[in-house]
Amino acid sequence: MTSLTPPSILASVPRTPPGLLSNAEKDRLIERAFLGLYRWYTARSQETRNWNADKSFDWRALRPDMPKEVVTVVQGFFAVEQYAPDYTSELVNLVRRSHGRSHFQLRWGSEEEKHADAWENAVLFSRQRSPEFIAEYKERLRSLAWSLPFPDAITNLVYTVFQERATQLNYLNLMNIARGKSTKPHLAGFEDPVLAKVAQTIAVDEAAHYNFFLEGVRLYLYYYPRQTLEAIRHVISTFSMPASQLVPDWEEFFETVYRAGIYGPRDFTRDVVQVVFRNLGIEGRKQLEAGIKATREVPDFENEGRVQTAIWETFDYGLVEGDVKRLHVKIEEYEREVGFADLDPTEFVQNPEVPRGALGESQEDK
Repeated sequence: MTSLTPPSILASVPRTPPGLLSNAEKDRLIERAFLGLYRWYTARSQETRNWNADKSFDWRALRPDMPKEVVTVVQGFFAVEQYAPDYTSELVNLVRRSHGRSHFQLRWGSEEEKHADAWENAVLFSRQRSPEFIAEYKERLRSLAWSLPFPDAITNLVYTVFQERATQLNYLNLMNIARGKSTKPHLAGFEDPVLAKVAQTIAVDEAAHYNFFLEGVRLYLYYYPRQTLEAIRHVISTFSMPASQLVPDWEEFFETVYRAGIYGPRDFTRDVVQVVFRNLGIEGRKQLEAGIKATREVPDFENEGRVQTAIWETFDYGLVEGDVKRLHVKIEEYEREVGFADLDPTEFVQNPEVPRGALGESQEDK
C-alpha cells in the first residue's frame, strides 16, 4: 500500500499477517524465547542466589533436639532431592536439541544439587541420624533410578510447573514451622532459625524455577493452546510428587508432612492448581474440562487453514498474550544491556491464529 491509500481502507487492514504460522515457525519462536529467558535467568541467579550448601548456614547451631516429625520431613526432602542427577539427565536428554531449555536444565540441576546437599547437611547436623545411616540410606535411594513421567516435552514442562509450585509450598510451610508458627499441637513451641533459613533459601530457588517453567508453558499456551491445555488436564488428573514410587518410607513421610500441615490434597488444589490456573488465565478445572471437550476444528477458508471454535473460551488468551509480550520486553532489555540486540535480537511475533475478539478491547489495544 502507498501513502495515498484512503484511511478507511487502512483501518480495515488486519494488524496480523493473513497467513497462519507454521508449526516450524512457532517452534522457532518458542525456542528463541527460551534461549533469551535462559540467558536472563542465568545472569539473575548468579547475581541474587549464589549460595553454598556448606558455608551459607550455621550448621553447628542447628537444634539437636528438633521433634522427630520434623526430622522425618527433612529426611524426606533429602530423599526426594537425591534424584537430582536423574531429573537433570532425563530432562536434558528430552530437550537436548533446544539450546535454551537444555542449558537451563543444566543450570537447574546445579541448583537442585545444592538443595540435595543442604537437606543432607540438615539431616546430619540434627544429630538424630548417624553418618552410617545416611550413607546406607543414600545408597539405597540411588540404587533406583527416576524416569520421566510423560513421553513428550510439553507435558513434562507442564508437570514441572505444578511440581515446582508444590515443592516451593512444602519448603515455605516447613519454614513457617521452624519460625515457631505451627498451628499443630505436636509442633507447638518448636523453633529453629537455621532450619528456617535453609527452607527459605531453597524455597526462593524453587520460586525462580517455577517462574521459568511457567513462562515456558505460557509460550506453548500462546502458540499451541489446544495441545497445552490438554497437557494441563492430563497432568492435574495424574499428578504425584517426583520419586514418590522410589523413596522406601514414602508413606510415613507423606503422612508426617500431612499431619504437620505442610502439604496435602487440599493444599494441592488450593495453593498449587488454583495458583497455576490463575497465572495462566484459566478460570477453573471445570472450565478447562468443558472447553477442551467442546473444542473442535473447522475449516478457515479465508486463511486456508483450520481454527478452533471453543478453545478461546477456555482461558484468558489476552492475559497470556500480555504475559508473553512482557517476557519479550524483559528479554529485549537484557539483550540491549549485553549487546545481543545490536546483532541478533529476539522479537515478539503475534500469533494470527487467535481471533482478535478473543483478546478483548484492553489487550487488543495494548
